[in-house]
Formats: sequence, C-alpha cells, structure tokens
Amino acid sequence: MIRFVARSPALRLLLCFGLPVLVTSEPAFATVTPPASSAAVKVEDGKNLDAAGNPTYKITSDGTVDWSTFSGFRRFNGTCDFCHGPDGSGSSFGPDLTDALKTLSYADFQNIVVNGKQDVNTAEQLVMPAFGTNKNVMCYLDDIYVYLRARSDGVLPPGRPQKHAAKPPQATTAENACMGP
Repeated sequence: MIRFVARSPALRLLLCFGLPVLVTSEPAFATVTPPASSAAVKVEDGKNLDAAGNPTYKITSDGTVDWSTFSGFRRFNGTCDFCHGPDGSGSSFGPDLTDALKTLSYADFQNIVVNGKQDVNTAEQLVMPAFGTNKNVMCYLDDIYVYLRARSDGVLPPGRPQKHAAKPPQATTAENACMGP
C-alpha cells in the first residue's frame, strides 16, 4: 500500500475535486547553492560546522543529506511540527521557522528552545514552552537547528529527505551519553 500525504493546500484541493495530478515516486532534487555563511568548513565530533563554529548541514549534489540534517528532520517532526507546521513552514500556533532562521542566530535559537518565549500583547498571545528539560529535544538540538537551517536557506525541499548519510559513531556515542541508560 502506498501512502500519499498532500502537504500543499493547492495539491489537497486538486485531489479533493478528483483533478488529475502527476505524482512521481521520487521528487526531483534541485541543487540550490547555500549561502557562504552556511558552508561547512570543518567536521568536529561527526558534525559539520560553519566558519563561526555553528552547526550546519552538508548536502551532496545528488541530494544526500548528512546524518545531523536527517536526524533533525526526524526530531522536528516528532516534537516541533505540531505547532510550527510541516517542514517548519509555520501554522496558526507557531511561526514559520524557515523565515525566522534567516535572522535568528544559533545562540538565540538555543535560548528560545531551552527557556521558551512569550510575546503577549493586546493583539496576540504567542507562547513557546521551554524544552530545556526534554531530552528528546535537548539531545538533538543541534540536529533540529541544522535541519531548519537547511530549510531556511532553501537547499532542502519540503518533506522527508530522500537520501541520508550513515549515522556516524560519534552521533551514537553522544546520543547514548545524553539520553542515559
């Protein structure tokens, strides 16, 4: 059985009215050049880092993502997508993180996730809960950031990455140390 999820509102509308839609088994990967500031310049403990030492992604020309980006996709969709929408594109509960990361620094991202955030005024009440004690988020915070950074830079299309690198031994060691026995 093939399960198809129409994430686009326009696509859902076409399917709802029974209009023909071309569906391919594997979406084409369009190579987008990442901004120079996001380029991976070194690898430390199995993670790609940019020139400033912040975690970043690495995507090969055939669309294969590094393990951290794939892990971030999985973790984001397990915890964050409920409020921030599929692929970080926003919802009525949470802002579009692909847009927010264009101006949000890595340190600010960490601070908001760890401590939460409240923007309350007469027009709206926006509340992000603190995840500082949630191991399912904190043990993978860099991975979630890397995934969202790739989405924000436009180099990673919506949906599950089609191909990913193998999990490096350092990721398994870090995961075991963080999650505990």
